[in-house]
Amino acid sequence: MGLGCMRLTTPHGGEERVSHVIRAALAAGITIFDTARAYGDNERLVGRALGDRARVVTKCGMSRPDGRWVPDGRARAVRADAEASRAALGRAPDLLLLHAPDPRTPLATSVRALAEIRDAGGARGIGLSNVNRAQLDAALALTRIDAVEVALGAFDDAPLRGGLVDCCAERGILVLAHSPLGGPRRAGRLAGDETLGAIAAEHGVAPAQIVLAWLLDLGVVPLPGAGTVDHARAAGDAARIALTGRDRERLAGRLGSRDRPKAPVAAEGEIVLLMGIPGAGKSRAAAEWVARGYERLNRDERGGRLRALHAELDARLAAGARRIVLDNTYTTRAMRRDALDAAARHGLPVRCVWLDTPLAAAQVNLVLRILDRLGALPEPEALRRARDPAILLPTTPGRLLRELEPPGADEGFAAIDVVPFARAPGTGEPGAFVAAEVAGVDIPDPGPRLVFGWRPGEPGPGICPHPAGPPTCWCRPPLPGLPLVLARAHGVDPTKSVLVGRSAAHRQLAEAIGARFRAA
Repeated sequence: MGLGCMRLTTPHGGEERVSHVIRAALAAGITIFDTARAYGDNERLVGRALGDRARVVTKCGMSRPDGRWVPDGRARAVRADAEASRAALGRAPDLLLLHAPDPRTPLATSVRALAEIRDAGGARGIGLSNVNRAQLDAALALTRIDAVEVALGAFDDAPLRGGLVDCCAERGILVLAHSPLGGPRRAGRLAGDETLGAIAAEHGVAPAQIVLAWLLDLGVVPLPGAGTVDHARAAGDAARIALTGRDRERLAGRLGSRDRPKAPVAAEGEIVLLMGIPGAGKSRAAAEWVARGYERLNRDERGGRLRALHAELDARLAAGARRIVLDNTYTTRAMRRDALDAAARHGLPVRCVWLDTPLAAAQVNLVLRILDRLGALPEPEALRRARDPAILLPTTPGRLLRELEPPGADEGFAAIDVVPFARAPGTGEPGAFVAAEVAGVDIPDPGPRLVFGWRPGEPGPGICPHPAGPPTCWCRPPLPGLPLVLARAHGVDPTKSVLVGRSAAHRQLAEAIGARFRAA
């Protein structure tokens, strides 16, 4: 059993409190203590209270500007955090984990820095926190990973459903579960849980302790947060709960299980699972499958949660349906798990069709979809308020692309078809898209010259007036909004046109819309 130590010093924990709780935890049999560089003085106080009497896990690569949590996975930041952690703890940590992947830094950069620290004796083992299966696989291709820490417990089951726990078990990687009880905001709901309450009553313990016992039974080390001596003692007591086979059956239905339905047997029919980021072309592909006699299930059309859609899939299969196509984002293995399990229960194979569309091409598709629905690009405030699932913020496709886990044969697919992107021929006449910075350059190409640019605070035709920072609109280059609006207004086909500009962003924009690029 482990203990999450962040709450020992937040908001007002001092050295005496830390010492009392850690002594109680050690006496209760807890052997792993989790802290982080980003927890302020937490490392120093935990290290002083523990000495060398237990294993210490700490995390690096997270900054706290103005109290915000901002990943910083640069090699120099990882190394600096590791040195500071060792000084604060008074010894090398048993495990040094990357607190979270940094979207601005390649994961490989952070992982290599961790490996160098381990090799130099700065930590006995290294690992990753808050990662998915694809990120773990990428890290394992570079070096040995000793531990993974993820949110897993009463309210978070994605690592279990997505195969990350199984992957770690197969490779001998320690799995640590932070927030196993849901954190302070959700833990109180466990007391009213009917299934957990019934099992807890049979064992004479609290429902929260049953959750911890379930994690241990899976081979996972829970890290419940403890702010008091009583919390620490209760966590230690949970390690001594022996679950029965009947307990496991009931908990599998409530919390999840590592067991999977049996592999599908030969049966007439097929489930087709279309996956890809927003704008990948899933709706068009789904229509083609529907034309071949498949029934379509789509969350954007039906509303609700993905699990409810998969429950409907299960019901349709039970009623005799044998050909169904599901077109949803399905970026993670956990999202796909329920569909695969439902198909397996009914003896049907699942074909995964992955629309491997580049981000820039998907962004073009999303802008065209917005123009089809609204006739114009919405202002940032209107974009934020939009309730149409087809109208997305410009940051959404990139975020989902970072989360995407490519489909794997070990998920249970009968076939995986990878479909590369190909844009259909456009209509219209040639034209020239000219960046405002070079609007005076001579352009011999025929057709209208469509001038576009970004001038914060200066609205006008072809101009994005919105501020810097993360994009809040679809019109700021290199996003493709302005050229596509102008092309539609003037009957211009971007794929027959030229884009004249100076920067790498202009070249990127030309590639996205299919125009030739001319450097000015």
